[in-house]
Amino acid sequence: MFNGIGDFLSSGSSWMFFIFALLAIGGAIFMISFTKVIHMVISVALTFISLGGLYVLLEAEFVAFVQVLIYAGAISILMIFGIMMTKHRQGEEEEPRRPWHEGLVIVGSLALFGVLFYAIQKSKFVATGAFDAGKDNTMEIGKLLYNEHVIPFEIMSVLLTVAFIGAIIIAKREED
Repeated sequence: MFNGIGDFLSSGSSWMFFIFALLAIGGAIFMISFTKVIHMVISVALTFISLGGLYVLLEAEFVAFVQVLIYAGAISILMIFGIMMTKHRQGEEEEPRRPWHEGLVIVGSLALFGVLFYAIQKSKFVATGAFDAGKDNTMEIGKLLYNEHVIPFEIMSVLLTVAFIGAIIIAKREED
């Protein structure tokens, strides 16, 4: 059971959770703060990779691998291809700066953090049962995916391929 901030600070996995959580939140904040699209893609990739680290801490190695492979790799590359295939204007108009707006965002973020921190400190975490960490979750997911759910898996891959080819055709038509 979690007894307070002292237990949090004494655990190495808690420190890793804190670091990965900060990276994920920072990447998300940078994503909505940047104005250049390539910087946004890099920020999203940082968020995806740090979420993969959180999945490793939760002992969900397969989900972490898929998170990094699919989201951080494939989605980021698709976004870069989308940027390269479309006409992206370099000289965009800049919005006027409003310092009070940034101050309200900081105050609201700190208030939300305070409410969440208080709620987590006051809640009781009960152990739900023994977890068998030696069981190979990846093998079980593979068995389900390639035995029972192989037809929907293949239909999804064909659908994604058709959608990607359609996006390329639409982008080429707009270019002409």
